[in-house]
Amino acid sequence: MRHRIAISLAGVILTALAPLLSACYTTQGAGRDLQSAGKAVENSAEKNTPY
Repeated sequence: MRHRIAISLAGVILTALAPLLSACYTTQGAGRDLQSAGKAVENSAEKNTPY
């Protein structure tokens, strides 16, 4: 009986962690997009700065 409860609990924990792990990749992708946009703005500003 305890073995069955332990397996069930492990399944619940893994199921709960799955969205969190996938969210890390989503957040990482969003961070890369923001970094790319920031670099584009920086490059544009450098090109259009009169000096």
